[in-house]
Amino acid sequence: MATSDAPISIGQVALTVRDLDKTATFYEEVIGLGLIERNGESAFLGTEAGTLIELRQDRNARPFPKEAGLFHTAFLLPSKQDLGAWLIYADERGVRLDGASHHGVSEALYLNDPEGNGIEIYRDLPREAWKRQGDTIHMTTHPLDLKSLTEDATQWQGAPQGTVIGHVHLRVGDVSKAAKFVTDELSMVQTFELPSARWFGSGGYHHHLAANAWQSKGAGPRSVETTGLASVELLADPASLTPGQTVDPWGTEFTITSVQACAA
Repeated sequence: MATSDAPISIGQVALTVRDLDKTATFYEEVIGLGLIERNGESAFLGTEAGTLIELRQDRNARPFPKEAGLFHTAFLLPSKQDLGAWLIYADERGVRLDGASHHGVSEALYLNDPEGNGIEIYRDLPREAWKRQGDTIHMTTHPLDLKSLTEDATQWQGAPQGTVIGHVHLRVGDVSKAAKFVTDELSMVQTFELPSARWFGSGGYHHHLAANAWQSKGAGPRSVETTGLASVELLADPASLTPGQTVDPWGTEFTITSVQACAA
């Protein structure tokens, strides 16, 4: 996988939801994850390799407004054929997409889960196709050729082996403050920037985390007892990042799990 040599990568994401049944069914039937474990208040979904999404039910949580929090969770598929297969499957099921973009480093499809949590499903282009200058990896946003994407598509049979969370994109109140937190506290390097957004990666990857203020400029800490992003797990070589927990300026929790080789 494209992030397998990164000292720090994404493990799993936890979301607070109001309707556990409906949301878990969506991640199973639309995204193609397998149900690993389910109890009265939580569901764990992922692949044979382990959990990618934990859903935590809170029926009394308020739907989150446009505050700081999650912009999208990005599921990285192993190949272009896999992404094309999912696109055909989604189209046949009438799944509504919110966008489709070629980013110079990846091809990406966008949608939302039933509670408004953003999702990206993407595949990486070969690393030799990425335009680099030092730590900077140039990313773009151009229309995606959907016809080309589906030409050699395989049959979708659920999220294939090797599917991971490639990155998590956050909404923040201040991108400069976010950059300081991610580089100082999470030991990633900034890989790209726009006036209201920053991207950060580890091990030469285009990004494991991103932050923007497009809808949340000036936002303070997120309201308590709301739906949306609860925590992000980072898989880290202990030489790069100390295991433990830390919280960003807007209340997003990061759990750092020690691994000798990040299998992302």
